[in-house]
Amino acid sequence: MTEFAGKNAAAMLIFDGDCGFCTASATWVKRRAQPATAVVPFQNLDDATLAGFGVTRDDVRSAAYWIGAGPPRRGHRAIAAALRDIGGAWGMVGRVVDAPVLRPVASVSYALVARFRHRLPGGTPACRPALGGGPDPEPNPNPNAEPN
Repeated sequence: MTEFAGKNAAAMLIFDGDCGFCTASATWVKRRAQPATAVVPFQNLDDATLAGFGVTRDDVRSAAYWIGAGPPRRGHRAIAAALRDIGGAWGMVGRVVDAPVLRPVASVSYALVARFRHRLPGGTPACRPALGGGPDPEPNPNPNAEPN
């Protein structure tokens, strides 16, 4: 089993540790989250650990996940749960983001941020999502070559 900080955590935010934007956002959450909350890049978790949380490596490559009471929360719902965990005004923002009437807007907003995270502050080429989902493709060493 992969060792990671917070394996006995009450809750956990799982994010893409190869993405600068995601890492900066996760660091922001970690500084404000409850002490029993772990904030862990998915790259630090093995497949068995992920399976124990009810998610797969492909799941956590595609979006942030919140593991806590109840089923895993994906994407905008994971971010809303992390904000609620922080509490105070941020907790209120989390409740608003997760309100049923606003979930469609929050879902589209999360998808847009995820799609263009490589263009946001802290973003890097590693943040660029693969077309059609899934893991990021390997960089093409010769981008001007004709496809086979």
